[in-house]
Amino acid sequence: MSSIAPDVAVVAPADIRLGAGNSRRFEGAGHGAGVSYFYVDNQPGQGSLLHWHPYPETWVVLEGDVAFTVGGRIITATAGDTVTGPAFVPHRFENVGSGTMRLIGIHASAVIIQTVVD
Repeated sequence: MSSIAPDVAVVAPADIRLGAGNSRRFEGAGHGAGVSYFYVDNQPGQGSLLHWHPYPETWVVLEGDVAFTVGGRIITATAGDTVTGPAFVPHRFENVGSGTMRLIGIHASAVIIQTVVD
């Protein structure tokens, strides 16, 4: 017997995939959630553009080595680390390891609002 509430949503990875890779973009507003996220799967040297959001972002590194630039700071993180960035501060990340880097970027918003700087 299932006890799943009628407002619970299951979102398959294929439904929110970005491009041909394994990265995904989940926007909570379309699924009854108050948060959004990016699941990022990058190879060495890959990363994001410099950008900012009008809300804080939290990154959880699942695998690999990542350099985060947040404002004027560069923070290196590895699997298991959590990094936070404040609202309105430009930031980016890059896989600086020799293998696959995976992370989740949690957006404190039901929709992703992103302004690219570069």
